[in-house]
Amino acid sequence: MQQDKQPEYGPVVFRDRSAGFAFLTRSTASSDQTIEWDDGNTYPVVDVEISSESHPFYTGKARTVDSEGRIAKFERRYGDES
Repeated sequence: MQQDKQPEYGPVVFRDRSAGFAFLTRSTASSDQTIEWDDGNTYPVVDVEISSESHPFYTGKARTVDSEGRIAKFERRYGDES
């Protein structure tokens, strides 16, 4: 394997600013911004728009689909064409 072609794999903080949620993990993602983490070390930080803390599916704020309305619309359009 060629060493020069592999991306650098190291600790990175992913942060969701809208939810105030951040976690430290290892990744090939890089960033010019840094953050001081709870352990006192400085790590690159990648800001994400949505995470498990702000996604409607995980927070329980997801909208349910009106399946009865969809069925009625289908029957109006295609039902009983005899």
